Amino acid sequence: MAIQYDAVVVGAGPNGLAAAVRLAQSGLGVLLVEANDTIGGGARSAELTRPGVVHDTCSGIHPMAAGSPFFRSLPLERHGLEWIHPDVPLAHPFDGGRAAVLARSLTATTDGLGSDGASYRRLFEPLVAGFDDLAQNVMRPLLRMPRRPMFMARFGVHALQPAAMLARRKFDSEEARGLFTGLAAHSLLPMDAISSSAIGLVLGAAGHAVGWPMPRGGAQRISDALGSLFRELGGKIETGRRIQSLQELPPARSVLLDVTGPQLLHLTGERLPEAYRRWLQRTRNGPGVYKIDYLLSEPVPWTAPDCGRAGTVHLGGSMEEIAASERTVASGGHPERPFVLLAEHSRFDSTRAPKGLHTLWAYCHVPHGSTVEMDGRIEDQIERFAPGFRACILERHTLNCADLERRNANLAGGDINGGSAALSHLVSRPVPTPVPYRTPLDGVYVCSSSTPPSGGVHGMCGYHAAEAVLKDQFS
Repeated sequence: MAIQYDAVVVGAGPNGLAAAVRLAQSGLGVLLVEANDTIGGGARSAELTRPGVVHDTCSGIHPMAAGSPFFRSLPLERHGLEWIHPDVPLAHPFDGGRAAVLARSLTATTDGLGSDGASYRRLFEPLVAGFDDLAQNVMRPLLRMPRRPMFMARFGVHALQPAAMLARRKFDSEEARGLFTGLAAHSLLPMDAISSSAIGLVLGAAGHAVGWPMPRGGAQRISDALGSLFRELGGKIETGRRIQSLQELPPARSVLLDVTGPQLLHLTGERLPEAYRRWLQRTRNGPGVYKIDYLLSEPVPWTAPDCGRAGTVHLGGSMEEIAASERTVASGGHPERPFVLLAEHSRFDSTRAPKGLHTLWAYCHVPHGSTVEMDGRIEDQIERFAPGFRACILERHTLNCADLERRNANLAGGDINGGSAALSHLVSRPVPTPVPYRTPLDGVYVCSSSTPPSGGVHGMCGYHAAEAVLKDQFS
């Protein structure tokens, strides 16, 4: 059959969009196919509670989008993306009305940490100063020679340590230890796991270097800006078209799949070699999440005033409490005091809700595929640091692991990272090779968060897959 496209991309999440944009930048004819009626994958927004109230259906705060080497190279502002930077990227409250704060200013952060300020500066200052190199290195396959090897070796000395161990070694205060452990808990790993410090170091450095911003109008604006740029470059998008087999795609020189390992097996049928199939079947799942979107009558009444200035708030209390929560999840249990991540978008973005109404985005970690309701435990944690919170609730919209997967097939079992973030899995996702985006099928590539550098709204999985396609098929 005659070739209709240079490339077809299946899945219009951030990585599929990034791959499509990169290929279209090179002058290729590209078709982007999306199963849902809207593009965006994990970067979408919807009216979940009432008409006119905008909630982010998955991702809500975007340090890695702001720090993405590829996204930063694109004119997304011209296509409607506007970043809002709250006064404080992150606050972490403790009992008694105290809160540790990660401010954009490294100095302001260290000043707030008292005697631990000097240790915090020594840990993060080199990473902030070299953030561009750090982002380039961590947002690519691990089985490659890094840029600035000595810089990355110094990062690795800390990044490979378990987060609880590094926090104890570097800090003495409950505030500094809790702040760092909350950052590291974004990995969805136990805090005694090797390399659980890595994401904490990267996210902390990002907070100072590029911030933890939110898009005005919702996460959908990131996806819409990418889609608008793609169309400007000549690309074509088809939504509401679920692909069940590669045979359903129009003839193309290359196919890029923004899908997980099990979906890849389904789409390719028996065409993949047995050894590759076995490797995909060994994919280790990550934990799931339980998500609640609230409509409130007033902003959250935090005891610690700094929480009201923060775009993101981590609720987990001490390092020991967060570690216990993540250990329980890893063991298949549901913590009584879960680590909860929150964002009050409407406090900073008036487009999210009509006057007099407020939104709150919240989620906690749960075992993969969990169906246990976590409303009460999440709200107990919020009430702990914001007495009177429950009286502010007008409506809530909940999503358990199955709900998340129904909305987005890439969130299988509620896993938002495309697989476990354990070091052994990061190195080998989906297979241990320097170019993990290639499959054994000629012209077929994977560009999802199940490839390096893993989950997050940064588009770098798609960018690297597109670079592999350009080198293999069009050079």
